[in-house]
Amino acid sequence: MVYKNFRINSLIRIILLTISIFVFVYTLLQYSFHITPVLLGFLILIQIVLLFKYVDKVNRDLTTFLESIRFSEFSLTFQTRGLGRSFDELNRAFNDVIKDFQKVRSEKEEHFQYLQSIVQNIDVSILAYQRDGTVEMVNKAAKKLFQISSLRNIRALNTLSSELVSVLTEIKPGENKLVRIQEQDDLLQLAIFATELKIHNKEIILSTIKNIQNVLEEQETEAWQKLIRVLTHEIMNSITPIASLSSTLDMMLNGMVTGEESQTLDLESVTEIQQALQTINKRSTGLLHFVNTYRNLTRIPKPNFKIFPVRDLIGNVQLLMEEELSQNEIKLITSVIPPGIEFSADEQLLEQVLINMVKNAIQALNNRPDPEINIKAFINKRGRLTIQVIDNGQGILKDVLDKIFIPFFTTKPKGSGIGLSLSRQIMRLHGGTISASSEPDVGSTFTLTF
Repeated sequence: MVYKNFRINSLIRIILLTISIFVFVYTLLQYSFHITPVLLGFLILIQIVLLFKYVDKVNRDLTTFLESIRFSEFSLTFQTRGLGRSFDELNRAFNDVIKDFQKVRSEKEEHFQYLQSIVQNIDVSILAYQRDGTVEMVNKAAKKLFQISSLRNIRALNTLSSELVSVLTEIKPGENKLVRIQEQDDLLQLAIFATELKIHNKEIILSTIKNIQNVLEEQETEAWQKLIRVLTHEIMNSITPIASLSSTLDMMLNGMVTGEESQTLDLESVTEIQQALQTINKRSTGLLHFVNTYRNLTRIPKPNFKIFPVRDLIGNVQLLMEEELSQNEIKLITSVIPPGIEFSADEQLLEQVLINMVKNAIQALNNRPDPEINIKAFINKRGRLTIQVIDNGQGILKDVLDKIFIPFFTTKPKGSGIGLSLSRQIMRLHGGTISASSEPDVGSTFTLTF
């Protein structure tokens, strides 16, 4: 007879086992038979083993359930119906957990496929590799960029560029690198950025690589066009009057030599020739000064780096500009937060940059009420040292703001137009940037970021 209810089945098995034990003991004590107690003892042993197996079925089901979770095998279902209400609840709990895991796994797979689709189809080359060069993942853009069908180790790129392999193996997390690769028929300018991940006790370097050759060429062309426009304007301002006066002098002297008039120079003619020569000399000297200024723009000394407090840098600038600020009745406010900030740079070159910023601010504050300059040094939200020179002057128009860093561009009657250009080059030599923001009739802010 088969009993489906676990409790009834277990109770019957226990009762049968109890009766068997009683009969075994009774026959053993009352009779002298030896075979019957042995058979009863064997029967009792079989009943105990079967009872344990029957009870252990729950443990086996639980073990199967846990192993299915461990090995992510969520295709199983548990059928323990008819063994009682508690087993029905256990059955439902098992199957509900399996369904939840199936749902989570399905969502993860969908999310993984979604991310894989993005990574594979994005136009930025992506490489994921270990420090020993073993490649974990390479997307389609990277394969196309390097003209490869597969990549197991980044050292296989040595045939393309040993410098590229060296950068990829030595690059630090959060670092940007630029690699130039000259192929037979192509030039690659690769911008590389790396970050580090830790997955399953493995350190993975995730590098994004983008060929910025076209962007650099466009920016370079635009920069040259702007520079040529400024150079052309300045040179034409000198060449035009020189050419005009030279032509006039030539006509005057030619007329005196070949004309019918007297060939003796009168005082008025001599004066005119002298004035023309003076003008030619003045414009030629101005043009020579312009060329020398351009040469100075290309001869910035290499920075001499040393560690010093930012407070000292700002204090030196304040001391150097104190007299000029006092003459113009301008209030200077300085702040360094935190006060003990130190960094490595060329102090003299940066003093030149800040002095230029302050001088520009002084000129912008001409005839302004309550003139004020604020020099602030702080650590920005990205952890980079930032120095700002802020004034409440007349501000800079938007169309002018885009041109102020172009060499020789100036809005000042006696300006050379190289101060901000020099400042930008000095900042680049320090691995930093300089930017400007302004609002007309409100003020301007020049920001140095290191």
